[in-house]
Amino acid sequence: MRLVLLGPPGAGKGTHAQVLSKDLNAVHVSTGDMLRESLRAATPLGLKAKTYMEKGELVPDEVVIAMVAERLSKPDAAKGFILDGFPRTADQAKSLDKTLEALKMPLDSVLYFKTSLEVIVARLSGRRVCSKCGKTFHIRNFRPKVEGICDACGSALVQRPDDREETIKNRLEVYEKQTAPLIEYYQKQNNLEEVPGDLEVDPLQAFLKDLFIQKGTAKR
Repeated sequence: MRLVLLGPPGAGKGTHAQVLSKDLNAVHVSTGDMLRESLRAATPLGLKAKTYMEKGELVPDEVVIAMVAERLSKPDAAKGFILDGFPRTADQAKSLDKTLEALKMPLDSVLYFKTSLEVIVARLSGRRVCSKCGKTFHIRNFRPKVEGICDACGSALVQRPDDREETIKNRLEVYEKQTAPLIEYYQKQNNLEEVPGDLEVDPLQAFLKDLFIQKGTAKR
């Protein structure tokens, strides 16, 4: 199964991608994680991305697409993949389609996590991220075993500046402007599935599992 997960910040894409990855036997490809790993490993693409990031500039689409292509060409992606965090615009989606066509790995479905502003603000303002490994927790929904400490590596958890309530609405305005054409792009391809992003973790996981059982791709 080859999927793209779409939705605003705080929609729960990363959380549900990890579960779907196991249920569908598909590799979870987070572009944020992939970029950080490329930087840590000092790969040629990572070094190229670093030159832009050090200037405070966005990493160009062609660099991100090249990273995605490199990752999806690995053997574990042949069974299926879940793209989380990319594409973010219609232009990126078109580039992704060309890349997947060249790899002979067309998308099966695009899941759009439709989520309300009230729910997004509550989720993002409660999110905490490990200062070292990047693992994500939540003060209400996914608490660490020890408050303020990452379960995975024992480092301190922090609140990202862009997860503060006063900045969230601005982020969402930018998201809506960028993503509205992207939603329309996939609707025209007839492969967009809208899922109720306002649901809590367990009910939404049940919804997704039922969806893919109906498609005959998930484990019962």
